[in-house]
Amino acid sequence: MVWSQIYNPLGNAWLSTLVAAIPIVVLLGALGIFRIKAHVAAIYGLIASLLVATIVYGMPVSMAGETAVFGAAFGLMPIGWIILNVIFLYQLTLEKGYFKVMQDSIAGVSQDRRLQLLLIAFCFGAFFEGASGFGTPVAVTGAILIGLGFSPLAASGLSLIANTAPVAYGALGTPIIALAAVTGLDLYELSAMVGRQLPFFSLIVPFWLIWAFAGWRGMLEVWPATLVHWQPMKQRRIRDRPPTFRLRRLAPRWSKRGFPG
Repeated sequence: MVWSQIYNPLGNAWLSTLVAAIPIVVLLGALGIFRIKAHVAAIYGLIASLLVATIVYGMPVSMAGETAVFGAAFGLMPIGWIILNVIFLYQLTLEKGYFKVMQDSIAGVSQDRRLQLLLIAFCFGAFFEGASGFGTPVAVTGAILIGLGFSPLAASGLSLIANTAPVAYGALGTPIIALAAVTGLDLYELSAMVGRQLPFFSLIVPFWLIWAFAGWRGMLEVWPATLVHWQPMKQRRIRDRPPTFRLRRLAPRWSKRGFPG
């Protein structure tokens, strides 16, 4: 069966967009306003999306059901399996005490909260985004920041800001793979184009992160630290050393005192 989707079924772009947003509003409203459990809210969002797709957009009922089953299977196996393993690794390191060792090691790089935020939320969060994604980086880096004395609200908000740049390659490139499958674009060409765009965001986001936490003046005091991770490969003199090493070497020059959280 071949079905061509109509993007403006109501004859009004604004009205069609509002109707298409109903499943998202139902999901977020159930979570944020009515405090419904996540799996129940997801079911409500699925029901709303099926109703909108079949009634408003004219999608065949059988095809809508098959799409829902395929989406659930795709979310359970590739995505769910990745998250399950990362959570297992996190719980294992937490129970064995290695997470505390890692937390103290990262905190030992600098007592300046701005540099801790840059290293943990942005650099370490990018690693977790590539390995797992889907909220895991914010949860893990937020927990580390809270352990270092950041308030829970600040830790979660700043971790979300820091997680903006690496999201395209989250969970082993799942967003790019899904986009290539939906659009029919070549996976390697799409990945290459994303790779050309992300360096600019990777440069902007650290400045934005420190500015949101410490203000304009506080960001200017540690601006070289935001450039450490963004050195072009051909200009790196110690490219065999990790970014943590370079930050440990240079942090004392840029920070004379700890910055309050």
